[in-house]
Amino acid sequence: MSDASFMPAVFYVMNILAFAFYAWDKHLAIYGRRRIPELALLLLSAAGGAFGALCSMLFFRHKTRHPKFYICVPLFLLLQVVIYVIIVLT
Repeated sequence: MSDASFMPAVFYVMNILAFAFYAWDKHLAIYGRRRIPELALLLLSAAGGAFGALCSMLFFRHKTRHPKFYICVPLFLLLQVVIYVIIVLT
């Protein structure tokens, strides 16, 4: 078993950040303010925050009509779960 003790903390922080950024973007959208770039949201999801991003998307009903979000974010989540399992089991 490898020393992957930092992995849960990294995923925890990234998911909280992703949830917060998607929620903040929804808030900005409601009030017609300048938005967080879609690329930044997707990169945050890809960098380990896919679960938080998906939860925020569903909870706030935000970015659920955009194919690049409703396809990419679940794929990022699947990939992150597979990577996490591989790292923990090896």
